[in-house]
Amino acid sequence: MERFDRSGYYRRVLGLAFPVILSQAGQILVQLVDNAMVGRLGAVPLAGVSFANSVFFMLFVFGIGMSLGLTPLVGEMYSVSNHRKSAAYLQNSILFYGVMGVCIFLMAMAVRPFMGYMGQEPEVIVQAVPYFSYVAVSVIPFMIFAAFKQFLEGIGNTKVAMAIIITSNLINILFNWLLIYGHWGLPAMGAAGAGLATLISRVLTPILIILYFYRRDSFYRYFSLFRRENFSWETMRSLIRVGAPISLQMFMEGSAFALTGIMMGWFGTVEMAGNQVATVISNFAFMIIVGIGSAVTICVSHAYGQRDWREIRRYAGTAYRLGLLWNAVTALLFISLRDYIPMLFTSDPQVIDMAAHFLVFVAVFQISDGLQANSVAILRGIQDVKSIMWISFVSYIVISLPVGYVLAFGSGLGPSGLWVGLIVGLGIAAVLYNARYRKQMRRCGGAAAR
Repeated sequence: MERFDRSGYYRRVLGLAFPVILSQAGQILVQLVDNAMVGRLGAVPLAGVSFANSVFFMLFVFGIGMSLGLTPLVGEMYSVSNHRKSAAYLQNSILFYGVMGVCIFLMAMAVRPFMGYMGQEPEVIVQAVPYFSYVAVSVIPFMIFAAFKQFLEGIGNTKVAMAIIITSNLINILFNWLLIYGHWGLPAMGAAGAGLATLISRVLTPILIILYFYRRDSFYRYFSLFRRENFSWETMRSLIRVGAPISLQMFMEGSAFALTGIMMGWFGTVEMAGNQVATVISNFAFMIIVGIGSAVTICVSHAYGQRDWREIRRYAGTAYRLGLLWNAVTALLFISLRDYIPMLFTSDPQVIDMAAHFLVFVAVFQISDGLQANSVAILRGIQDVKSIMWISFVSYIVISLPVGYVLAFGSGLGPSGLWVGLIVGLGIAAVLYNARYRKQMRRCGGAAAR
């Protein structure tokens, strides 16, 4: 009986996770294609794209994190069939996230003049700034799309966003080919062309998802529940209450990787390009964990709406087992194929050797990375988000970045020291997040049983 029950949890988690994984695979595929196509132009354009992404991600992650707060809020309301409140969350999030997208764009434009003072080679800056500018504009349509995407995940629908993301990614790849190299009479824009292609593809995503809502009665009913009086500071505060800690947690974790990428550029263009290749490969493995985490947040939020702590534990255990299995497989693949995988992205032998070296470190942190990501997903589902913010601050800002800097520039480890810092930070985060989850289960589950 237990085996049958457990298989049911696996099927539901994987059923929800699979479309998210395909969406992530599409996004990662675009990153792979971007890097492969730009990498064919040489190490300098690849380093420029890497640097631009490192700077922009520290701003972009605020919007991503804030939008993730919508999913557990909608999930809780959906589990008790409160469609009117779910519609109010969607209505307020469209406005709130759209305004946030404009603010992130303005912050990016304010940062752009200072990119030349971040320790990078001048030729890298020349490649980075135009790409950065196009990607900065793309955050506005992305945030509007994110409101619909996270709403759909809250009600347990992950397929619609998957289809739209995959469509936009295919369009992105097409425009990469047209604009990077200058096909069909278009100008050869190089790295800047990859940025413009990203902008074009992201503009299409909110258009497509809004059209889908209008064409499906089951989704249009939420539009029909929109009212002027639904706009309220109380609902906005709920979005901020859950979204802001998630945003800050993601910002601090993302900053550890982004600042590591920027510091890698202080060693040289080859190190920067090699780090970019290793990071993209790491993201490819992480997409499975993102899918599992998104699914468990949905399942846990629905169980949380019913205050069913037994179900929460079961979904959590399912996520941990699936994540650890996947991370063990990827760790072995990264170590055994480290000399060959980088060849997919560049033909520069120095960059290939550097990326192969970094892949060993990526393999080492696979298990802890999966454990911390799934623990965060579970805590999001029960809306325990303030704790993850503080744990992230200690793990990444207080410990990971300083340790990486000292090891890289103070002890002679060089670029390897920066990756060791990431390993330390991810390991500490994994232990603390899991401890927090267990504490919440003892406290809330025990109270419910009395």
